[in-house]
This record gives sequence, structure tokens and C-alpha cells, in this order.
Amino acid sequence: MIYADVIVDISLEKLDKTFQYAIPAAWEGKIRPGMQVEVPFGNGGRKVLGYVMELSENPKIAPERIKELLGAAEGSIPIESRMIALAAWMKRRYGGTMNQALKTVIPVKKQQSKKERRTVVLRLDEIEAQKALAALTARKRHSAAKERLLEELIRYGSIPWEEITERLGIPSALIREMEKSGAVRILREREYRDPLQRIPTEERIKENSEQRAVIERVREDFKNGERRTYLLHGVTGSGKTLVYMELVEDVLARGRSAIVLIPEIALTYQTIMRFYSRFGSRVSFIHSRMSPAERFDQFERAKCGDISVMVGPRSALFTPFADLGLIVIDEEHETSYKSETVPRYHARETAIALAQMCGASVVLGSATPSVESFAAAEAGEYVLLTLPHRAKSRPLPVCETVDLRRELREGNRSILSRRLQELMEERLRSHEQIMLFLNRRGMMGFVSCRACGHVIKCPHCDVSLSLHGARTLRCHYCGFSMEQPKTCPACGSAHIGGFKAGTQKVEEIVRQRFPQARLLRMDTDSTRGKDGHRKIVEAFAGGEADILIGTQMIVKGHDFPNVTLVGILAADLSLNASDYGSAERTFQLLTQAAGRAGRGGAPGRVVIQTYHPEHYSIQAAKAQDYSAFFANEIAYRRLMDYPPAAHMLVICTTSPSREDAAAAAEQIAGILKKTEERLRLLGPTDAPIAKIQDVYKKVLYIKDKDAERLIRCKDKIEEAILHERVLQRASVWFDLDPMGLI
Repeated sequence: MIYADVIVDISLEKLDKTFQYAIPAAWEGKIRPGMQVEVPFGNGGRKVLGYVMELSENPKIAPERIKELLGAAEGSIPIESRMIALAAWMKRRYGGTMNQALKTVIPVKKQQSKKERRTVVLRLDEIEAQKALAALTARKRHSAAKERLLEELIRYGSIPWEEITERLGIPSALIREMEKSGAVRILREREYRDPLQRIPTEERIKENSEQRAVIERVREDFKNGERRTYLLHGVTGSGKTLVYMELVEDVLARGRSAIVLIPEIALTYQTIMRFYSRFGSRVSFIHSRMSPAERFDQFERAKCGDISVMVGPRSALFTPFADLGLIVIDEEHETSYKSETVPRYHARETAIALAQMCGASVVLGSATPSVESFAAAEAGEYVLLTLPHRAKSRPLPVCETVDLRRELREGNRSILSRRLQELMEERLRSHEQIMLFLNRRGMMGFVSCRACGHVIKCPHCDVSLSLHGARTLRCHYCGFSMEQPKTCPACGSAHIGGFKAGTQKVEEIVRQRFPQARLLRMDTDSTRGKDGHRKIVEAFAGGEADILIGTQMIVKGHDFPNVTLVGILAADLSLNASDYGSAERTFQLLTQAAGRAGRGGAPGRVVIQTYHPEHYSIQAAKAQDYSAFFANEIAYRRLMDYPPAAHMLVICTTSPSREDAAAAAEQIAGILKKTEERLRLLGPTDAPIAKIQDVYKKVLYIKDKDAERLIRCKDKIEEAILHERVLQRASVWFDLDPMGLI
């Protein structure tokens, strides 16, 4: 008798273990690890789904007490054993249940209907076919449709099914009737849904000396059997994508596959087109707006070796390539690489773990690397590679800052500074394009003075306080709160409050000021459709608009040669967001936005509008100086023990009952205080948004230099959940090294 250890498809901590089932004789040899199966569960024997973790011949309890599984779930997709190992790694590092981890590594969970290409082929030789046609014509009640089909098949030999049914108008039943008579046969081939039907061609670009040096370094390591993690730090426009493509081609030449992660497929359409033009049908991609059937087909193509390169957001990391050789993570600093659902994994760390299992290399690329990655490169954990100059020797754009405090003092209350308006007029006269970036990240999260720029901060955590309700300011790390002042405590001005302008308001202001300009807006509202992003990008690239107004999505990965001016309207919104990474994200966003200017022949110019022109992140972005930014930021992180100087574990309790969420958080705090591990504990306190859809949230923050100690604390709390009723009345989840507030 063969037994299967099955983890049931119920995401409860107390059921996060395997249950043993006997495999019936009818299913012997058909059940494999990773398959989804139906099993009887509980005293009532109700049917539930589960995943087979392993097979064995040894019963763990008396054989007569072991139930038989019912069989493989209909349409289930087997998980590769490597993905089970990866799920186990994710569960241990990030928390949650094994079942939640398994569901994460199976982006397509259910088999979809297969698309088939059918061709009708004439089986008769020419003499037999002519005789059959003559016999049909001689009949008094002959079939005109059969006669027409036979004539076409004599002429062409084979015809696609759709052409017969649509162009010739011949019914399917008649084709099948002719198949039964032996006159024709129907060839059936599996056809995969192609998410991008047209493949453009472009002239192959030759790499420059800096790019060649980077490529050769990675190639040499690969040739010597060394599999490493590389951080490619290249300024905007330095040609990182070309380096990726050369490395991918090298891996393909060695008979292996590659995964290329990008922050969000819909925002980086141009990157996708470049990979298609280089690798053609060997490449495919996935994204969140594809249908389940389209996604299923792309993973099936990868599994059977029909494609060798997969491009997509973080879920593309779980593509079932059998011979993975390279993982590229473009714009590795992006927050979208961090999952917002349990397990809250980071694609960067998970990619490195997967690469170690596969013997693959990892390349992390960015013009503004995350502080964590650059610190790891400085420590020798990653190999640092640099592209310090733009491709084709183009200069970086000239950046200048405008002090909005001075604009207000001199009577300009518009969101457009006088300097920006002057430069916009010049560009419109020259028929050059303009991008206006509204930095909405952190919007309404802080309270500042428009007269002097002062921001109300927590005296304990050095982050801005967030406005709750009409008048309360609160810190989301330690719970400190105070009433919002009516006047600025620094200068006494009454111009104190939150920022209220959105992209639609900016569009109205620009339209009034520049009525002759053609405008496009790219934000969540204007890109709701399946191809919303692509249509706007193509329209702007095609010169159909003079000014593109948008949020973060317009500064990610786009290459518009005619853009010579970028205006950053509100740099301080992200700078004063209520979490420790606000300066980093501000520098990244401003540098990425500035990088959109001057990518063609004409030089670029950038105007950064800010209330804090002296802040180190603004100064470093203006100078495009990552080293200066990193030196200041890592000093701040070390001073405050924020990642990567120390690790941080966030523990969140949620419940429809405010009392249950609070009681669970207090119980966890008690457990942590009794532990032998010496930890810095903040909280429990209300989450930034303390109630969502009638569910209350409490959070605790733990800091420590050693991530393993935090993981042991997580394990201790997960163990306590099995026994403590107070913890069972709330949901508890974890986030290791969060990239923002929970």
C-alpha cells in the first residue's frame, strides 16, 4: 500500500500539517507529489481539496485507521517538487500556512480549456478525389457544400477548419461526415494563446564598452560554474535592458531558461516589445490583466519547453522552467516586488533562494538601488556592477529645484511654479514634449506648513505624524498622538494642512494656463481598461499629445525621445510619508522621473518643486548622485535601527471585534517580553488604517540585527496560536522587513 501525506486546502494554523491517506488501487502510479487531490476530512467525511506533499510505504498510524483519498482533483496542475521546497522556505521565512505558500507558488491553480488548431486534409489521391467529385455532381440531389469543399481540397490539399466554416460557410457536421466516410482527415494540434500577436523588429544595438565589461564579467563567472547575485547599478538611460538581453541570450545558448521580472507588465510595455523583437517566439509574458486561460497557456508552454524566457511581474518568478539559468529583476527597488498578501514575501529574496535551488544566477538592476541591496553589495553579499554613463554618451538632464515657500511668499498660489511655466512655454513653442509628474505617494498622510515647509513629526520615531479624523495626529510605529495645531509651530502661519490636488485638478490647471496644448493623463482612472496603459503610452510616443500628466506609473521604464522637460509638482508628498523609507522612495521617484528627460537627441531639463530643497534626498536627486544619498540614508537607518541596519518584523492582528484584535496583540506582546531573545518591541498600536470593512487591525514592531532571531519569535507565536484561545479569536500574520507601513 502506498500512502500520501496531504496538506488540506484550509488556511488555518492548527491544520497546517499533513494528514496521511491511502492511495486506492485505481489511482496507484497516478498520484504524484504536488498534485491536488480530493480527500474525506473530519468525522463527517466531507470532501476537501489538498496537496500531496510526499509519498511513502510506511503508515504513520494503524493502517485500518487511514482513510483512502478519493482521487486527483479535476483539472488540477501538479506542482514541481522544487516549488514545494520553495513554498516551505517561504512559509518559514515569512509566516502563514504551508497551504498559503503553496497557493502563492502556483500562479495558475486550475487547468483551463485547451485551444486547438484543426486542419482538414484530403485523404484521397487526385484520381480518387476527381471520381468522388464527379459522382457528387452526377447525383440528382447532390450536396453543393460537399462539392465546394472537395473542389477546394483538390486545389489546396489542406485547409484550416476556421476557413472552411467561416469563408466557405460549410457546417461542422458536414466536415465530420466526410471524415467518417474516409474522404478527409482532421489534424489536431495544441495551439497556445499568444498574449502578443504581433512581433515588431528593430535594429540590433551594439553594446558600448561599459556594457560589454558588465556582460563579460557575468559570462566569465557562469562559464566557471559560479552562480552569484549581481547588483547592476546603472544611471537612467545607461542601457541596462540591453545588458539583460545579452545575458539572456548567453543563457539560452547554453540550453537554459531565463525569467525577467519587471514591476508591472502594463507599465513597461516598451520593455516587453524589446524582448519580443530580440527573442521572438521563444519569449512570453504574463500579467494580472490576462485571462486565466492565457496565463495557463504561458505556463504550459514553459513546462513543455516551447518558450525559454518569461517576462512579467513577481508571479512570473514561479514559472515552471525545468532548466532555469538566470533571473533578472529590473527596477529591483520597486515596492511592487513585495507581496501584500500572506505570505508577504519579497521577490528579490525569493528569487535568490530559488536560484540557489536551481543553480542559477540573479541580476538585480536599478538606477536607484534599494538601500538593502546596495548595503548587501557593499558587504560583499552581491557583486556590484556599474554603468555610470548614459548610452551613446548622452548627458544626464539638468535638474533645478524651486522653493515653493518662496513662490507662496511672492504671491504665486498655483501648483505650477513660475519657472516651470516659463520652461513649458519654451518647449511648446519648440514642439517638444513635457511630462508632469504628481508625486501622490503619501498624499494626505502628513500635515505641513505651506509658508515655511515645517512638517509635524513624532518626537520618538522621526517619522511624520498621520492625520486621523479631523484633528488627531498619530505615529504608526509607537502610538504617540497629539491634536493638530491650528497654526504652524515653527513660523506661526495659518497655511498648515494636507495636500489636496490630484491629477484631474492638475489637468484643469494646465488646460487653463496652456489652452493650445494637447494633454494626456495617465492615472488609475484613465487606465482601467485591459490595454489602457499601452494606448496612452503609444499615443504619447506617437506625438499625439504635447503634455503627459500622471502619477508614479509615468516614470517607470518609459522611453520617449522627444521629452525634454519633466516637472515634478510635489516632491514632498513622498518625503513626508509616515514611514522610515520615505526619503529613499522620494530619491528613487525623483531620480526615475528626472531620467525620462533628454533620452533623445535634445538635452533634458527637470524642475523639482519642493518645500524642502535642502533635504539630502532632494539634493541627491537634483545632482543624480546615488552615493551621496546612500551615505546619508544608511547613517539615518543605523541611528534608528531600521532595515538594513537591523531587521524588522511586523506582527498584525485583525478581527471584526476591536477587543479581540487588541487582546491578541497584547497577548503576543506578553509572549515576546518573556522570550529569551532580547528584542526592541514597539506597540501594540493601531495600524495606519485601523479599520477596513469592519475589520480592526493592531500592529507590533520588533527590531533586531539578526533576522533568524525574529523568525524564531515568529515560530514561537505561531506555536502559541495552536493553544491560546485569545490568539485564535483573531487572525495573526507577519511581515519581515516591510517596505512601508502595514
